[in-house]
This record gives sequence, C-alpha cells and structure tokens, in this order.
Amino acid sequence: MEIVSQSKGRVRVRADAIKPFRCKNLIAVIEDPSDVKNIGTVIRNANAFGVEKVYVVDPRRGLPDDWQELRGDRAVSKTSVSAVKWTFVKRFDSTDECFDYLEKKGFTSIVTSPHVKGKTSIFLDEGDYTSHTKLAVWFGSETRGISERAVERSEMCVSVPMYGMIESLNLGTSSGIVLYEVAKQRRAYQSLYRLRNRRGEREAPLPTVLIPASNE
Repeated sequence: MEIVSQSKGRVRVRADAIKPFRCKNLIAVIEDPSDVKNIGTVIRNANAFGVEKVYVVDPRRGLPDDWQELRGDRAVSKTSVSAVKWTFVKRFDSTDECFDYLEKKGFTSIVTSPHVKGKTSIFLDEGDYTSHTKLAVWFGSETRGISERAVERSEMCVSVPMYGMIESLNLGTSSGIVLYEVAKQRRAYQSLYRLRNRRGEREAPLPTVLIPASNE
C-alpha cells in the first residue's frame, strides 16, 4: 500500500509540474487513419509536447465513441505508451463533422500537406502559429494523406522541408516535427501573455522549459 501511495504521489507531482507548459486551445486532428497504431503514436507525440487534445476523424468507426473506453484499448494504449490515459481524445464520423465542430468552437484549422495550388502554403519554419487563439493542426493518413475536403476548409497548408532523396515522412515522424514547432511557439507566447493580440502581459513570464525532477 505504501508503494502504491508513493506512486500516486509522484503522478500528482508530475501532473502539477506540467500544467504551466500545456498549450491551451491547441488540438491535433488525425484524419481517417489507416492503422490504429498510428493513432497511438500521434497521441504520444501530442501528450509529450503539451498539446491539449487529439481529435480523430474515423469514418470506418474503428474507435469507440467514449474516451474512457478508448483509454482501455490495448492497441492504442501500447503504441501511445499509455499517453491515451492522460490525453483527451474525441472521434468524429466525417471530416465535415469535425470541421463544423471546430469552427463552432472558434478554431482555425491548418493542414499538413505539400504545397497546393491556389492555397496559402508555407514551410513549417515560416509560420507564426500564435496568430490564432484557437488552432487545430490536421494530419492525413499515411496511405492517402490529407483529403481535398480538409484542404478546402483549412486556413493554409504547412509542409516540412526535406532535402534528401526521400520526400516523405511517416505519420509519427511528421506529427512529432510539426507539433513540436507549433507547441514551442505557442508555449513561448502564453508564457508572456494571458490574452490574444499580445494583451494581458504577465508580470513574470511563465517557464517554457521543464526541468526534469531529480532521481535522488
């Protein structure tokens, strides 16, 4: 019993320590994933970088509607290294349903996609991801990429520049790179300001780097 109590105590300490580093109003969206393992990988990345929520567009209804039930899914839990237990996940039946929900809540969406003709398209390092108070970052499936419908309804396309013979990244790698950059910018912003448009400047900035706890 004493060991269990100590373990719970460490969890509480960790939960309190990471609160200032969570990126408020930042959501990662996975559109029509082809493999449940990929969902777990993105959830793991989102949790590690302080992304607030993960939404999944799941037209084949491979996931349960209830988040608590999803937390018990062995495949997702294993690939997310249990991050699904600490990350809020919501599923949708279609791309339009998810966009409708996000827009109703005041979110702006950007999609990870190569440059698309007629659409604002930037490389990841060129973007300012603090200009929108509420931001959703969309990732397509490994087999099909992001859908044309998602591109149509998004604010812009963001891509990771590549300089080798291989011109594509798997979902786990690309989501990690993109979410790291977006979360880093938003964490720096919210450390200085409480409100949008650089209003509500804090008297003392919040920390942006979490110092690991001592193992002693």
